[in-house]
Amino acid sequence: MSTIDHATPDNTTENRRAKRNVFVLVLAQAILGAQMPMLFTVGGLAGQSLASNICFATLPISLIVLGSMTTATPISAFMQKFGRRAGFAVGAMGGALGGAIGAYGLYIASFPVFLLGSFLTGIYMSAQGFYRFAAADTATDDFRPKAISYVMAGGLVAAILGPQLVKATADWYVVPFLGTYFAVITLNLFGSTLFLFLDIPKPKAPNADDPKGRTRLELIKTPRIAVAIICGMVTYALMNLVMTSTPLAVVGCGYTANNAADIVSAHVLAMFIPSFFTGHLIVRFGVEKIVATGLLILAAAGAVALQGVAIENFYIALILLGFGWNFGFIGATAMLTAAHEPHERGRVQGMNDVLLFGGVTMASLASGGLLNCSGGTPVEGWSAVNMAMAPFLMLAGGALIWLMFQSKETTA
Repeated sequence: MSTIDHATPDNTTENRRAKRNVFVLVLAQAILGAQMPMLFTVGGLAGQSLASNICFATLPISLIVLGSMTTATPISAFMQKFGRRAGFAVGAMGGALGGAIGAYGLYIASFPVFLLGSFLTGIYMSAQGFYRFAAADTATDDFRPKAISYVMAGGLVAAILGPQLVKATADWYVVPFLGTYFAVITLNLFGSTLFLFLDIPKPKAPNADDPKGRTRLELIKTPRIAVAIICGMVTYALMNLVMTSTPLAVVGCGYTANNAADIVSAHVLAMFIPSFFTGHLIVRFGVEKIVATGLLILAAAGAVALQGVAIENFYIALILLGFGWNFGFIGATAMLTAAHEPHERGRVQGMNDVLLFGGVTMASLASGGLLNCSGGTPVEGWSAVNMAMAPFLMLAGGALIWLMFQSKETTA
């Protein structure tokens, strides 16, 4: 792929620039990223208070993810033409607009308006998804997995900041959670200024004789790209399936909204703490083994959740869910970035995130239905949510095993 000499990558001009970009993206992940645990914590609870049917309680979260899915390709194309800085600024403005409309929907107690705000918030979530790819843009091959991992580690601050902001702002006003949405607007406006310090060159305008790259069909038929997309999609979708219904399950099983916020906080911490060493593990053991480890940990999370609804079960299951997501998702991202040429970047990354957020949208839609409408009690619904993980883990695991056999055959 890259023709940069990476015998001593830490001393190259490229990696000096890459490290600066990583620092900016880590701050963006920490500050702007705090809105995602905030919205995922209160979205279902607010939706439950506004929706006429509790089966649609998690629809606001589904709309966030649907907004991400539908805007992934346009934002990827926009970045390919105008650069990462402009694309990330558009994402932050989308997040601010979505927060403002969501706040208005809460104020007038309108579920449709609240859903519109949630959909527009997806513009930010889509842009945030490209932080990990931007970290790799100016990095050498050896530094790339570490750069991706470090940027994901910025979510550690978001994991602490987001739920604490929910606690601090949820009761600011008579309307529950209205203050939380005002905090979301503030985060986006302040965080957008960080991108002024990003130093990623705009992609060159293509010449007539430049390589066109593979078509989307050719790309998706490439084994390594296909498996990376499948593993990333399954890992993210299953994490979202369980996390989306967690606040509702916790409250439904007799605990408080603050208990739910603490459990989500522990989960998001577990999502990002491993990022300090996931990149190093990928370099040492290989990306396939790290993705496989992530899938096994996700299976363990489901097993713990099925053992009962004591508060300890919620904590342990959600912590394991975070660790499994980290290994699986960062591993799949590293696998994908190494499987295509630079001029195919916009096409591959846009396609990947459309499929990724498509799976996450379906998972978040299914989450509320499984929890609230598949059993007579929250306990039965919570069990249904976690049992639903099994077939998709088998799909991703089977795809990964197939790829490993393919690689051995190619080497032989």
